[in-house]
Amino acid sequence: MASVPPDSTDPRPSAVTRRTVLGAAAAAAPLITGLAAAPASAARPDVRPRALPGGGDLGPNVLVFDPTTPGIQAKLDQVFHQQESAQFGTGRYALLFKPGTYNGLNAQIGFYTSIAGLGLSPDDTTINGDVTVDAGWANGNATQNFWRSAENLTLVPVSGTDRWAVAQAAPFRRMHVRGGLNLAPAGYGWASGGYIADSRIDGQVGPYSQQQWYTRDSVIGGWVNAVWNMVFSGVQGAPAQSFPNPPYTTLDTTPVSREKPFLYLSGGEYRVFLPEKRTNARGVTWGNGTPRGTSLSLAQFYVAKPGVSAATLNQALAQGLHLLLTPGIYHVDQPIQVNRAGTVVLGLGYATIVPDNGATALRVADVDGVRLAGFLIDAGPVNSATLLEIGPRGSSRDHSADPTTVQDVFVRIGGAGAGKATTSMVINSRHTIVDHTWVWRADHGAGVGWDTNRADYGVVVNGDDVLCTGLFVEHFNKYDVQWLGQRGRTIFFQNEKAYDAPNQAAVQDGGVKGYAAYKVADGVTTHEAWGLGSYCNYTADPGIVQHHGFAAPNRAGVKFHDVLVVSLGGNGQYEHVVNEVGAGTSGTSTVPSTVVSYP
Repeated sequence: MASVPPDSTDPRPSAVTRRTVLGAAAAAAPLITGLAAAPASAARPDVRPRALPGGGDLGPNVLVFDPTTPGIQAKLDQVFHQQESAQFGTGRYALLFKPGTYNGLNAQIGFYTSIAGLGLSPDDTTINGDVTVDAGWANGNATQNFWRSAENLTLVPVSGTDRWAVAQAAPFRRMHVRGGLNLAPAGYGWASGGYIADSRIDGQVGPYSQQQWYTRDSVIGGWVNAVWNMVFSGVQGAPAQSFPNPPYTTLDTTPVSREKPFLYLSGGEYRVFLPEKRTNARGVTWGNGTPRGTSLSLAQFYVAKPGVSAATLNQALAQGLHLLLTPGIYHVDQPIQVNRAGTVVLGLGYATIVPDNGATALRVADVDGVRLAGFLIDAGPVNSATLLEIGPRGSSRDHSADPTTVQDVFVRIGGAGAGKATTSMVINSRHTIVDHTWVWRADHGAGVGWDTNRADYGVVVNGDDVLCTGLFVEHFNKYDVQWLGQRGRTIFFQNEKAYDAPNQAAVQDGGVKGYAAYKVADGVTTHEAWGLGSYCNYTADPGIVQHHGFAAPNRAGVKFHDVLVVSLGGNGQYEHVVNEVGAGTSGTSTVPSTVVSYP
């Protein structure tokens, strides 16, 4: 995350300082003990394991409230005080509110905490109060407010404006704010976010010090300013296209979108709603009553608890169950294998999957309509070749009618302890939609160093017709994004190059100075991307030079719109923006260099 003030339009203090690094204070996540043993019948191939049940309770870290629940504020405060600064801790929580009206609450949301309503519409669950993220724990610096979320609630803020000062991996989905929304911390300290989707903000959205932001398929009452890169697609009330001054990238619609699955109550029964796919989407999905889609009973899910084995999760999938991962940390010694079309894997409270012994955490077959949502993959200490694979290599089936979606699935290498992975996320299946991800090789925390948390590639796209909406990928040793599939599209990209590159030779890409943040392969004939930014902050060797932030074949079918590169305080420089196009950065002024259209 960026830690220096962007430019003179930013109301933050102008002094350039490094953000507080929690490094030594961050405790590595301990291994979960007591992994479920293989069933006794495993030794006898003629005996089938007993069928696993669907449904069940949601576990101790899912806190469910209704309007008559006593002591709600005290419980919210208890969770927040535990999670406020637990950036690399092991606590995981989901705070769920049954439909109804709640008065006088201020739900402060810390690390690994999700808050959500349990209605079909956000307007079913109203909090006369606030859902707040601020940065008091970090002295007003919001650039590390990661891994938290708000979903499916209506807020009537006490002051008229709710505060949601977040950085990466902190989605604001399916929310209705009957007032304004302030995306900056108190005091307008540094901030580097963020993501809003399927939400209605009746008043004005004020990003203030936010360096970048992506808003999709929403309705807003207005937007007040921009620092580097503000991107909108399908947003009613969005500012007009004006990049780079101010840096607004505005698309009237989103080409294809399908909202994230969510848990809700139907009578007394928990169900999971599966919103339908939209094309050329604009505005919210829930504005005219019941949203369009289908739903599944919780009885059709294996409700997993931390400590369960990968073998058991795979048995549940083989039985035809979907997976609901309750809050906690799951160690897997083999990939979770999703083979059935239409399977849902939904995490609550930032459920975290850690692959052991170099395993891949999760693999999806080349099938229609898989939905992965709401969980974190944390690399283990033994190098994994990949952490998440969507389709096997060579996948070619047409999934345009029912694509696989990857939503609020976040990947981390290092930070909570030593972790390694050659490639973090590989997309092989055609028509896959990656809707909001943060793929992060840690630049602070435990187990961090150029080779300690080695991770060469962030996201590799081999499949054709893949769409990314809200792509955040940072700090990889080589390419952050490498795109080899045809007809790929990206709407919004945010990147920082690796802070800790020791010298120019370490990042030399053959004859090119520095690996591009986003590279479209030479054989690609059609590709298009809007609203992309790459920042360099080479603190280990400020003399490192990046020839460009973005690399692509020079042909008419490969198009970039609204692209920028920034040197953060002069720690490294870019010579160009895209290929040989665009002015270089220089000095310590932290002023973006931009390209409006390429070629």
